[in-house]
Amino acid sequence: MVTAIPQELKTEYPFESHFMPIQNNKLHYVDEGSGEVILMLHGNPTWSFFYRNLAKHFSKTHRVIVPDHMGCGLSSKPQEYEYTLKSHIDNVCRLVQELKLKDITLVVHDWGGAIGMGLATRHPELIKKMVVMNTAAFRSIEIPARINILRNPVGEWFIRQFNGFAGPATFMASKKGLSPLVKKGFVLPYDNFETRIATAKFVQDIPMTEAHPTYNTLKEIEEKLSTIKAPVLLLWGEKDFCFTMNFQKKWLEFFPQAKSVTFPKAGHYLIEDEKEAVIREMEKFLKD
Repeated sequence: MVTAIPQELKTEYPFESHFMPIQNNKLHYVDEGSGEVILMLHGNPTWSFFYRNLAKHFSKTHRVIVPDHMGCGLSSKPQEYEYTLKSHIDNVCRLVQELKLKDITLVVHDWGGAIGMGLATRHPELIKKMVVMNTAAFRSIEIPARINILRNPVGEWFIRQFNGFAGPATFMASKKGLSPLVKKGFVLPYDNFETRIATAKFVQDIPMTEAHPTYNTLKEIEEKLSTIKAPVLLLWGEKDFCFTMNFQKKWLEFFPQAKSVTFPKAGHYLIEDEKEAVIREMEKFLKD
């Protein structure tokens, strides 16, 4: 587990660390500011670092909570652990309960979408608003070949041995490019075979068939999306090679009243490519 942020990254990521024990492990989270709650859930292969700019900005007016999913970021990285969608949802629900969070503005990206909607469908009464960015929380057979090929045991070995997911994402997921310092921040927690376990397990947990252990969990979330009545802001990078515009259109089927803004020149790491615009749209949405 990474226990300290290098000095050169503290301007980018200046947050105090908090930990919630889960059995023999620790779930790391950022808890900054005060006021109404914004809960931000990252995906794979990122960590709370992905939301650093939003956290720095919105913690001036809100209480911003950003956990690292188990195996990610500064959380524990157990080698014997059930890295499944259900486990990640359970952990987030426990964190929400421990911190007594309510009237939550939920912000989700990538796997954070399925995890966050797991929370929202279990406890819709806790969700005030939702910001959805380049993600999914429903079944789909659409998957890039470069990701699908990594779902087998050889793919897991490649990801863990060569950082074959978080590493390539630093130049594939942003269309405008990341600085060397920001690239270092994204891969910081994933520096050896053991620490890359969750980045591999997330890929294996994509349920492409009914036989997959996570299929029914995702199916249940999808079937309950309509129970969430919170207003939705849908922000989308149009150049995402993974969560394409087909996924954006699917979200609008579930939430036809959502305010939708797309960014023609942005990729999967939308906040990196369009930081100011994302902040501006979120500010308007929070004030409505």
